[in-house]
Formats: sequence, structure tokens, C-alpha cells
Amino acid sequence: MDPATLGGIAFAFGMVLLSIFLEGSSPMSVIMPAPMILVIGGTLGAGLASGTLKDAIRAWGGLGHWFTFKKPDPDGTVETIVGLADKARREGLLSLEEAARSVDDEFLKSGLQAAIDGTDPDDLRTMLEDRITTKRSQDKVSSKYFTAMGGYAPTIGIIGTVVSLVHVLENLSEPSEIGHMIAGAFVATLWGLLSANLLWLPIGARIARCSDLEAQHMELTVEGLLAIQAGANPRLVGQRLRSLLPPGESKEKAA
Repeated sequence: MDPATLGGIAFAFGMVLLSIFLEGSSPMSVIMPAPMILVIGGTLGAGLASGTLKDAIRAWGGLGHWFTFKKPDPDGTVETIVGLADKARREGLLSLEEAARSVDDEFLKSGLQAAIDGTDPDDLRTMLEDRITTKRSQDKVSSKYFTAMGGYAPTIGIIGTVVSLVHVLENLSEPSEIGHMIAGAFVATLWGLLSANLLWLPIGARIARCSDLEAQHMELTVEGLLAIQAGANPRLVGQRLRSLLPPGESKEKAA
């Protein structure tokens, strides 16, 4: 699990609480049910209205995966593919049928089985690349869902502030309460900005980044599968795949 997003969000909210204490105030001064309900509820409603119900369900349902996301191990995948390429070169492609069952990567396993079944190389590449494109498209929808809520939240916070200020103007006959009411009015704007910049936008960016990492790993796997199917030299397969990795990603390249 990569803790960057959860740790970052917790740290950011911690800094907000620390600043409140340093100002000599109390966290309860900004924890007010009415503005929080307006901002969070309004943002969720606007997010739902911006797409389809299935989009929202997929976005929320996938949060567990994105928060517990573990970065793919390209070195491990390259080693697996090189081992498979070596076996295929020595014993033939059909000899990989037993080895395919022990592969943990579902994308690699399904692609390897298609290669063993005799799928044409061009068709295999098209099929696998289509799967990658579909995944990118679905993940992009989830990312945009949270990013859109990050755009709605500040404006909804301003709406909450305006609503509260209208209430303030209705009670000008009570000067002793005006200061408290004005302070409460700006809490909605605060929560709009906080939720957008410390929650919704980071989650959207997290999904986009993790999706890119998964897609890059799948693209690496495609090149490896096609090399196995072509009967390429295992050493050259390893060199080819490691050359596709970003600088520092491959332990062998770094060494």
C-alpha cells in the first residue's frame, strides 16, 4: 500500500488544526453542522448531477482500490517475462500452459493464455491495447468525478456564506450577535476551500496517477508477451523491457 494520499490528507488537516490552536482558537469554532452539511451535501449532489449514477457508483466503489494501491513492480514483471521467454524458446510456446496458471498478474496471465492459444500477434496486440484503453477511459471518468467536486465545493461554500450573511442582515437589531454570526457565515467558505483542496482534488489526482502507473505496467507487459510469442532471445527481451522503464525504475539499470 502506498500511503502518500492518506498521509498527505491527514498531514494537511493536521496543519489546519495546528494553525487554529496557534491562533488561540478552538477547532469547534469551525466545526458547525449547518455550513458543513450545505458544503458537503451540495458538493456530493453537484458531483452526482455532473455524470451518471453508474459513474458515481464506480468512483466511490473504487476508492478502496486507489487508497490501498500498491505500485507495480516492473523488475519482477521483467524477470517473470524473461523466464517465460527462456522456457518458450527451449521447449516451445505450448510448454507455458502450466506456467501460466502460476502467474499472479491477471493481465499477463490472460495475455499469455491468448498467445498460447495461437492468437495472431497483430490481433493479440490490438486486443491487449484495447483493454488498456478501456481501463484508462474508465479511470479517467472516476478521476474527473472527484476533480469536478473539487471545482464545485468552493463555489458552494460561497453560496453558504451568502445564505448566512442574509441571516446576519435580518438580525441587525441584535448588535451583540452580529460578530458571531458573521464569523459563522465564513465557515461555509472555509469548508468549501478545505474540502476541495485537501480532499476532492487530491483524490482525483491520486486516481489519475495510479491509473497511469497501472497502464504503463500493462504496456510493458504487452511488449513482453509479443516478444515471448515471437520466440525472441530472453536476454534481448530483458534488455528491451528494461529500456522501456523510466530512469531509476529498474534495479539492474540503476546498478
